[in-house]
Amino acid sequence: MQHVAGHDAGHEPGHEARHQAQIETGNHAQAEAPSRSAAARLSAWMRTRSWAIAMTVAIVITVGGLVILETARERIAAEYETALEARDVTVQLSALASQLSRLSAQQNEFLLTKRDDAAHAFCATATRIRASEEPLQRFYRGPKADSAELASFTQIRALIDARIGAGAAALQRAAAQPLDLAACGSTSGAQAVDAALVDSTLSLLRDNEERRAQHALAASRADQRISTLCAAGLSALNIVLFILLFRNLGIQIDRQARVQRQLITQQGELDQLVNERTRQLEALGWHLQAVSENEKTQLARELHDELGAILTASKMDVAWANRKLKESAPDIAQKLQRALANLDQGIALKRRIIEDMRPTVLANFGLVTALRTLADEAAQRNNWTLNLRLPADDIQLDEQTEIALFRVAQEALTNAAKYARASQVSIGLQIGTGEVTLDIADNGVGIMPADLKRTHTHGLLGMRQRVAAHGGRFDIRRGVPKGTDIHVVMPRASAASQPGSDASSAPANTHL
Repeated sequence: MQHVAGHDAGHEPGHEARHQAQIETGNHAQAEAPSRSAAARLSAWMRTRSWAIAMTVAIVITVGGLVILETARERIAAEYETALEARDVTVQLSALASQLSRLSAQQNEFLLTKRDDAAHAFCATATRIRASEEPLQRFYRGPKADSAELASFTQIRALIDARIGAGAAALQRAAAQPLDLAACGSTSGAQAVDAALVDSTLSLLRDNEERRAQHALAASRADQRISTLCAAGLSALNIVLFILLFRNLGIQIDRQARVQRQLITQQGELDQLVNERTRQLEALGWHLQAVSENEKTQLARELHDELGAILTASKMDVAWANRKLKESAPDIAQKLQRALANLDQGIALKRRIIEDMRPTVLANFGLVTALRTLADEAAQRNNWTLNLRLPADDIQLDEQTEIALFRVAQEALTNAAKYARASQVSIGLQIGTGEVTLDIADNGVGIMPADLKRTHTHGLLGMRQRVAAHGGRFDIRRGVPKGTDIHVVMPRASAASQPGSDASSAPANTHL
């Protein structure tokens, strides 16, 4: 029992440790899941925005490189300026040392020859030495020289003044008579100066300026190397970017070319479909017009035969009854007389309807007579002044062509009566070789350009479709200075009536 208890006691802590480890592992996995999701989103964003990121990085690197190049250029310019200035100061110090040597030589020459021109030359050299000290004094007092160099130059200047004074005093002592050495400056209290000290101090300053010039040149060379590396890096980066850009442009151009080819193919298919549908609609339109004309002809024939017979018989019966009752029943006779008048109006209405549906004058006398009759009736109704340019003799045209031209003239005169407010109408018909031309013009308000583009003007569309179905040309424009001009050209034999045409085969496509 103690063994079992001890085993359970030893097993229980390990089990709890493993359970705790599993819980911690699950919590850690749950904590890592959002981070993996965020990493996946970041990776997807990087893939979709890689080109933009690359361009941004390239622009930043390019701008940084340009800034570095500009900074290096400014530093190189400053360093070259410093080197030139140091070289200039070195030259001035060398010139000063040379003038001091010439001063010593002129002093020795006077001591040997005792000539006055040697003394004057000594003073002239002293004046040039003091003039040469001025630019050096300005340089060493400037910001580019340190205090030690200024102190050294101040010491040298004092030594040079002492050297000139001591030399002038030596000349006065050695002269047989007093010399005019005012140009040399004050010679009182002048003490002898060691020339080696002056030369060593000048050499020290020259060496400092040489080192400064060498240091500036070395720094400028280092900056030039940095500029060269930056320029090479920028050039390489630009080459890589251009390669990537042209590659991307090539991909885009290929994609656009494929899309363009697809669009061209689709456009061709759509054009073919539109042309096919247009031909079908034109054939259907011609078929409907032909059916309408046939129905009008049939209805006009029935009205003429059936209704005409009924109205004529009724009129004869009413007239007979009117004669019989005229004396015995005058009231009834009066009613019958009114009925006769109504029958006459009905017969006239029947004739007008028949003429509108199928003009008998067109069928019996031809197009020229039909146009003249149509124009005369319209002129009487609307008080128009007519100008007819019609052939003297009637012409023989295809039946469909005659009907199409007559309907166009009928619709044009109807529009002129409804909308044009015209007072004069002109109709012309000309016969050419293989074609016939119809011109209709009025002096009304004139059609507006916007009306020519509207799709709900069924009268114009009907005329245009009727002429196009027969292979003709229809043109309508605003007259000059006002009014409307209609110009129609049609073949003498209608294209719709020729064998094998779309219009002639339209009855077979009535199911479309």
